[in-house]
Amino acid sequence: AFSQDFKHFVIPENCKPAQVLNFLKWPENHLTTNRKLHFSIAKEDDDARFEIDSLTGDLFLSKELDYETASHFLLQVIIKDYNNNPPQNNTVFLSIDVEDQNDHSPYFQDHFVVIGIEENVPVGTLVYTFNAKDGDGSFLNSKIQYSLEMSNMGKNPFLIHPSYGTLTTAFPLDREITRSVILTVSAADQAINLTDRRLDSLAAKIVILDINDNSPSFTSSPLSHVMEDVEVGFLVHRIIAKDPDEGRNGQVTYHILSGNENKAFILDKITGLLTTAQLLDREIQNCYNLTVMALDDGSPALSATQVLTIIVVDVNDETPIFLKQLYETAVHENQDPGEFVLKVEAVDRDAGLNSLLRYEILPGTGYEKFKMNPDSGELLTTASLDREAQEVFSIKGNSVKYFPSRSSTAQLYLTVLDENDHNPMFAKTQYQISVREDLEEGSAILDLFASDKDDGLNGEVMYSLIDDTFGAFAIDSVTGSIVTTKALDRETKSQYTFRAVASDCSTHLPRSTTVMTILIQDMNDNVPKFEQSYYKASVWEGQSPKTDIIQVFATDLDSGLNGETEYSILSGNENATFVIDSARGILATNTVLDHENASSYREMASSHRLVLLASDRGTPSLNSTATVLITVLDVNDNPPVFSSPEYHIHVKESIPVGSHITEVSANDCDAGTNAEITYAIISGNDRGHFHLDEKTGSVDLMKTLDYEDTMKFILIIQAT
Repeated sequence: AFSQDFKHFVIPENCKPAQVLNFLKWPENHLTTNRKLHFSIAKEDDDARFEIDSLTGDLFLSKELDYETASHFLLQVIIKDYNNNPPQNNTVFLSIDVEDQNDHSPYFQDHFVVIGIEENVPVGTLVYTFNAKDGDGSFLNSKIQYSLEMSNMGKNPFLIHPSYGTLTTAFPLDREITRSVILTVSAADQAINLTDRRLDSLAAKIVILDINDNSPSFTSSPLSHVMEDVEVGFLVHRIIAKDPDEGRNGQVTYHILSGNENKAFILDKITGLLTTAQLLDREIQNCYNLTVMALDDGSPALSATQVLTIIVVDVNDETPIFLKQLYETAVHENQDPGEFVLKVEAVDRDAGLNSLLRYEILPGTGYEKFKMNPDSGELLTTASLDREAQEVFSIKGNSVKYFPSRSSTAQLYLTVLDENDHNPMFAKTQYQISVREDLEEGSAILDLFASDKDDGLNGEVMYSLIDDTFGAFAIDSVTGSIVTTKALDRETKSQYTFRAVASDCSTHLPRSTTVMTILIQDMNDNVPKFEQSYYKASVWEGQSPKTDIIQVFATDLDSGLNGETEYSILSGNENATFVIDSARGILATNTVLDHENASSYREMASSHRLVLLASDRGTPSLNSTATVLITVLDVNDNPPVFSSPEYHIHVKESIPVGSHITEVSANDCDAGTNAEITYAIISGNDRGHFHLDEKTGSVDLMKTLDYEDTMKFILIIQAT
């Protein structure tokens, strides 16, 4: 009997159809002639690749194998044994693995690629990823390994990862050294047998993209020369700078950064041509240091600078000029001939031989007494000078250029110095002046002048004071101006007398003296002052007008009208109650006073507060004030007056004894004891029914009332 079995086989992918698979062996007893067996394969799909001989059981291919399409087959072989009755079925499972053969080559999608990479990328930057495909199914036959070759013999700046196909930078790139690289990239599978391995390749052009990493560099000279008389627009220099970058990164423009503040030159920014924009003058500026910039058009732009020195070459176009148009000096008289007087100097702004000069003096009055060195310009005397014969010499000096002939002239003014033989003299022997006492400190009151016939230092006069001025005056030693040194006060001192002295630098000549008398004019600078700021006085009411109350005094230290004092009442004198003597200051009544008159302007019913004014007669007038409190003394001239002439009181007859009935009230306009009131019942209380408090005016019941006896009481009350 057959038993169910399981068998595993491996067949190569390149087996041919109809080829018997000898590896499938059945037991010999399966083939015995006396046994009838039938072999078949259970059909599971229409794409059957295997067939079996139903009699012999030989297994063979019916179609070509393709590992990439199907790499494994599981066949169910049914063996039916007809020797048994009924026939017996046995099943054998065949597991068949297809062994891959390297029948596919790797391939790239493109045969040629162009790749761009910027030159400034860091080492290790990913440039490109190559991706080759291989149609084989097994690992090694389809595993691709990449390699790289460069077309020229230089150093290859790139690396390729053998497994991933990633192309990276191996060294820094520099487009200015290598613009592009042609690489051959190969992809090979990894079949076990080296002879079976397949490969494909492509060409890759790596273009190094320019980055603006180079600054322009100057190749032109930093020095140029130009004649000072060239015309406007003259080409002075061509500035050249190179930039190895390409495109806009290498396009250079030129600019002047500094040194051309006066706009002497124009620079063409494209061509670099530097031309004159105005006429040059070496004598004004003999050298220009232009800071020029070469700027490329990259982003960001890079630049370089150069200091271009332009030397302006001299042309003999200047006239000599004396350093001064007027030379002044002094010469002592009676000196021996050959005395040095002065040295003149002229300059010619030209350079070198163009600036050589000679000096001379031109004919004029007294010029024969002097001579000039033609080379140095020194002027010397040829005779002894006499100031009394001629004090001043005015001659002309000339500077002459050798070639071409150009000259200029200067004036020489020479003064002969005198000996110190005169002393200073004041115009007057005494002065008397008046000054205001309100002069500010430092005010000039008089300019003294003393003349000295000598010249120079010998004739310079020095002024001083030799008497005590009590610190009030000083004199300027040079100008002779007398000034105040402190504030003046006529009330302290009204007159000053002192002497002023004029002297020169001589130690043996006499000095000149004048007497100064200074009178201080009064100014209204003192305010009249009351002896007291507050006065008190009293007066009886009822006095007749013009009754003197008090005399006040104010003093003013000024003199004349400034010190005359006038008195007046400034305030508090409503209704002209009082009057004051403007000259003597006597305050008197102007009306009859009434102590009881309670006018609203008074502080209290019995007093008056007046503000007095003391004014001087100066211009402007000054004044001060004082307060006088006048108390009007009371006279008992007013009787008491009841608040009501009659009081009507209604009471019940049943009110108890001691009850308060009413209260009467009277008022007296007098003051003090004159206003103290006493109350008394003078009639109507004969039976003593009522009691009156003599101080308060309170009326109280003293006896029981009886309406039937007396209906009405009339009390007469007196206030005294």
